Amino acid sequence: MTDQEAASGHHERRLTTKQAAELLGVKPETVYAYVSRGQLSSRREHGGRGSTFDAKEVAALARRNRREPGGTSPAAGEFSVRTGITLIDKDRYFYRGVDATELAARHSYEEIAEWLWTGRLRPGITFTAPDATVTVARRAVNALPEHAAPLDRLRVAAIAAATADPLRFDLSPQAVLGTARTLIPTLVAALPSLRRDHRDEGPLARRLWTRLSGRTPDEASLRVLDMALGLLVDHDLAASTLAVRVAASARAHAYAAVSAGLGALEGPLHGAASSLAHRMLLEVLDRGTAVPVVADELRAGRRIPGLGHRLYPGEDPRARALFAVLEDLPSAAPALAAARDIESTAARHTPLHANVDLALAVFTASSGMDATAGETVFAVARTAGWIAHTLEEYEERPLRMRPSGRYAGARPPRPLPE
Repeated sequence: MTDQEAASGHHERRLTTKQAAELLGVKPETVYAYVSRGQLSSRREHGGRGSTFDAKEVAALARRNRREPGGTSPAAGEFSVRTGITLIDKDRYFYRGVDATELAARHSYEEIAEWLWTGRLRPGITFTAPDATVTVARRAVNALPEHAAPLDRLRVAAIAAATADPLRFDLSPQAVLGTARTLIPTLVAALPSLRRDHRDEGPLARRLWTRLSGRTPDEASLRVLDMALGLLVDHDLAASTLAVRVAASARAHAYAAVSAGLGALEGPLHGAASSLAHRMLLEVLDRGTAVPVVADELRAGRRIPGLGHRLYPGEDPRARALFAVLEDLPSAAPALAAARDIESTAARHTPLHANVDLALAVFTASSGMDATAGETVFAVARTAGWIAHTLEEYEERPLRMRPSGRYAGARPPRPLPE
């Protein structure tokens, strides 16, 4: 006990990783997942080998977990929303009961979107947008400053497309499905192309490629992009999806609901994560080793991009599926090796697995794409999931997404301010 602790009569009790895991009822690696998400703080004691944790902080987290649905699971939230779209179960996730990674391996993005929306597969379906809608969206996007980010362009395109649709307030399922099938290709078509020979026809992945890379794509690369889109279509109630459902609960039309999702997606802890992983990968490739790059991140007190996920104590199944197909791309080999180097180097400090952001960064970095390309892929892919949640929320009681606040301010009545 230090002199300061003795004087204050307080002694901070520290727990080992094993003790913290036992108190929380989780595996030791999940304790580090809590740390990476900022739910626990750790400290390496002088002369000690492992991290230690504040006993009071661990006990408080254990109490919160017991109050939340799902017990001690780190995936549990403070409230739940009934949904039949996506189930996340340990190290797997399912779209309407079907393994999502298997769907993405065998079906196109458009086919998976239809499955999510209707519960039916439509082999060979492609989405097309009316010329008039694309013209309006492009005109709005082209008016933005040159430095506008991809998510800025997508938000503006969604709003512009809404203004071109006088029937957007028809919230019937068929009308919303019609909106979905034209909005997604409109978002892609509104983005500036990096190739003069681009043609806005055929599979969406091919059209999107020309907005992300100036290279001529081979079929293997297009298949990886299409698979990435399918893997990212939905992921239960992420922050952006919750924003979409809140908007849909208020009976906002589908364009407005998607716009709400795009706004939430821009947060650095959500859609922008792949950009950070992309930049880190390039730095590792430039320096030839992950050791100094990971050390710099840790020294700055930052979490390492592309590692760990609050819903998966083990490996992210989306990353596992993408890494498997990236192995077949010769151009991805250097970035893939850099990603493995990052994961193994970071494991000396925090045993976290690669997540889909790192896998997506391997693809974008090895395909001649900008660091923001992953955000664009994520946003376009997730639009289909947002539409599925919008359709589902329209079937629920209006304005049900209205939690009550817990007032923690000064107690009334107070005198009028001077």
